Amino acid sequence: MVKNSCISVISQEKKDENKGSAEFQIVSFTKKIRRLTSHLELHRKDYLSQRGLRKILGKRQRLLSYLAKKNRIHYKELISRLDIRESKTR
Repeated sequence: MVKNSCISVISQEKKDENKGSAEFQIVSFTKKIRRLTSHLELHRKDYLSQRGLRKILGKRQRLLSYLAKKNRIHYKELISRLDIRESKTR
């Protein structure tokens, strides 16, 4: 569970700075996504949770594209720290 410890460290750093920043929101969405994914592995037919997961994924994707446009360096660092894939450009 290396990913969870990384998220908690990042969230503690960002919690003091600014809860409304894009980086903090992406970290919190990633934490929720990982929690919901583990829940859905046990409960495959929980369609409401699947819908919630898709909504959170969309929000995180929009925030990641915003961060990529605004500051590419922070985007690359955040993706590497959270161990998520880089989004495809449209």
